[in-house]
Amino acid sequence: MRMLAYLLAIVCIVLAAMYYVIPAGHLPPFMPGYIAGSAHIHHTHAYAAVVAAIVLFVLGWFFGRSRRPA
Repeated sequence: MRMLAYLLAIVCIVLAAMYYVIPAGHLPPFMPGYIAGSAHIHHTHAYAAVVAAIVLFVLGWFFGRSRRPA
């Protein structure tokens, strides 16, 4: 579970970088926010992806903690 959370967090970071630097018209057509011929940058999508990555990193850390018997 920890590895899956970390992997999804890394994917979210990559998506955030793509949304932050690539205009909407140059995004792959399967990505949300794609608008043919648009020069708009989707900053809000990038911020949402960063928040999702932080949440996934925290979940990965939480699931990866070792449980010690009391």
